[in-house]
Amino acid sequence: MELKVQNIFKSFGDKEVLKDISLTAHSGTALGLLGRNGAGKTTAIRIIMGVFFPDNGKITVDGKQIDRNQIRIGYMPEERGLYPKIKIADQLVYLAQLRGMTKKDALKACDKWLERMGMSEYKLKKLETLSKGNQQKIQLAATLMCNPQIVILDEPFSGLDPVNAMLLKDVIKEMIADGAVVLFSSHQMNYIEEFCESIAILNQGKIAVDGRISDIKHSYPRDRIAVTSSQHDKIAPFVLQTMADNITDVKNDGENTLIIKMKSPDFKSRLFAELSQKNFDIDCFRVCEPSLNDIFVQYTEGGI
Repeated sequence: MELKVQNIFKSFGDKEVLKDISLTAHSGTALGLLGRNGAGKTTAIRIIMGVFFPDNGKITVDGKQIDRNQIRIGYMPEERGLYPKIKIADQLVYLAQLRGMTKKDALKACDKWLERMGMSEYKLKKLETLSKGNQQKIQLAATLMCNPQIVILDEPFSGLDPVNAMLLKDVIKEMIADGAVVLFSSHQMNYIEEFCESIAILNQGKIAVDGRISDIKHSYPRDRIAVTSSQHDKIAPFVLQTMADNITDVKNDGENTLIIKMKSPDFKSRLFAELSQKNFDIDCFRVCEPSLNDIFVQYTEGGI
C-alpha cells in the first residue's frame, strides 16, 4: 500500500497552517513526521484521517482518492482520549464497533489486545484506576482493535517506563512487519531512528526536508572523523603538528574519542594511513555523520 499526501494546503481564517506539503509512506515501513510545536503535524494527521478537509490537494492510497470507509486507520493521539470512569473492556468494544466491527469480533479483539499488552486482569477495571503507563497501553490497544492498515502514533512513548517501552517497541515492529503503513510523530529522536527509514520535517507549515534518514545524513559534508583510542592524548598533538595543512580542528569528545575536522573529505584516507604508520592503538575510525537531533535543529530553528 502507498499512502500519498499531495500538495496539501490548509488555512484556518487568515492563518495558513499547511503550505503545499507532500509526503509518501509505504506498507511495511515507518515514516517519521517531525516538527516543532505549531509546525502543522497535527493538522496534517487530521487531514489524513478525514477530521479536517484540505483547502487544496488530496490524499491517495495506491493512486486513488482515499476512501476512509474502506481503509482502516488507527490513531494514537498525544493527548489521550479514553474515558476514565468506564470499564476498559466496555470502551474498547464500543470504540471498535464505532469503526464498523461487529460486537462478536470486537469482543475477540478486546481479549486479544488486552492479553498482548499484559492487561487482561484489568479488563473490568475503570481506566482511572490504572497507572499512566498502563493507561497508555490501553490507548494503544484501542488504536489497534480494528487491525488498521494505516497506523498513526503521536508521541507513543510518553510516560512509559523501560519495560512498557520495550513492549510497545515490539508491538510497533510487529505492525511494520505485518505490512501496516506507520506514521510516527515524536520529539524523541532515538525512537524515530529506531523505527523509521524515512522522515519528513515540517517547519512553519512546509516540508523543510524529507527522504531516507541515511540519504539525508550522507548529504552532509563527510569532513569530520571520530578517532577512538586510549592514546588520544598523543594522537591529538601528532595530527596538529604533522598534518596542519589539512586539519582545521581537533576536539576531545570524551571517552577517548577525538573529533578531527578536515579541510576536505578526500583527506580521510591519508589521515588513516598516517595514524596506522605510527602504530597508534586505534579502536575506532569513522566518519562523523550529523545526528537526527542535529538535522532537526538545523531545519526547524527558525520555526515557531
